[in-house]
Amino acid sequence: MFFKHGQTEAMRTIKKVMPAVVSVTLTKPLEELEKECLATNPKSPGKCKHLSIPAEKIDAHGMVQVGGGSGFIVSPKGIILTNKHVIAEPGVSYTVITSDDTRYPAEVIARDPINDIAILSIASKEPLPIVSIGQSHSLDLGEAVLAFGNALGIFRNTVSRGIISGLSRSVVAQTEPDAPPQEMRGLIQTDAAINPGNSGGPLTDLSGRVIGINAAVISGAQNIGFAIPIDPAKRDLHDLEKYGRIRRPLLGLRYLMITHDLQEKLDLPVDRGALITREHPSDMAVAPGTPAAQAKIKERDIILTWNDVQLTPERSLLDCLEESNVGDAIELTLLRNNKEKRVSLTLAERK
Repeated sequence: MFFKHGQTEAMRTIKKVMPAVVSVTLTKPLEELEKECLATNPKSPGKCKHLSIPAEKIDAHGMVQVGGGSGFIVSPKGIILTNKHVIAEPGVSYTVITSDDTRYPAEVIARDPINDIAILSIASKEPLPIVSIGQSHSLDLGEAVLAFGNALGIFRNTVSRGIISGLSRSVVAQTEPDAPPQEMRGLIQTDAAINPGNSGGPLTDLSGRVIGINAAVISGAQNIGFAIPIDPAKRDLHDLEKYGRIRRPLLGLRYLMITHDLQEKLDLPVDRGALITREHPSDMAVAPGTPAAQAKIKERDIILTWNDVQLTPERSLLDCLEESNVGDAIELTLLRNNKEKRVSLTLAERK
């Protein structure tokens, strides 16, 4: 009886959410793809004249689909949330396809510089169906969830059911084709089936409230998918409405979170905190003109606390920065030459 009730609730939620789930497609002119091919294969021009592109990928105007994913409508005026990596291809045209097969030219109006979030806009004469936005800061393990999207970019209007199987997960992912791998933190882990085409689609609770944005899968693993918590996206939408752009705080330094292994490897005096260090010889550990530089933070300093909260691998500098706002006054405790030092700074806006 309980199972049947749960199934009925899920079906009601699917009917409520699905009209607001969209496909996002990226297209380029065939001629442009041929030029790019020639640029990368100057000694083999013949192979670029007849690119092996399936006919179904080319529309009547000679535009070729080069990528895509999912998204969901959060405003009846046509504001759509998706992943930043879904719209990473340069020099493309964006099209949003709604559940009733209506096609809209889309414009990218904002990209979150830290989280894998992007905001699109489409113009519709009629109000569009929207999803209800929930919250992600008080989720529990075992909560039932539904993942919506376009599986593999082929199977539209796909939904899968599962549970929240992990919280605050960290994975290293390459969110854009030419970007270096980056750590994505605070992710929701779920066993609901998430495939590449699901990227950007909503992860909802059984009431249809969006709690995350489908983002990543682990290659070679089964029943392990990740979603970006919805709370950062809510902040992005608020920033966009209030300031016309996404505002993120800037500290201005490069660092490594210290673990027991890193302490032993680098012979550090402590087993916690954030070690200020450059990633490559050509990098700068502290960027000039930033709040960190103005506070006279130096390479090899170790930040021990952020507003008296200890920094650990589980509570990183990035976590503290993500919970802060532009203009916040911050107190840091540094360890320099085995002596503790307090510094104050005001977070700037990341450009």
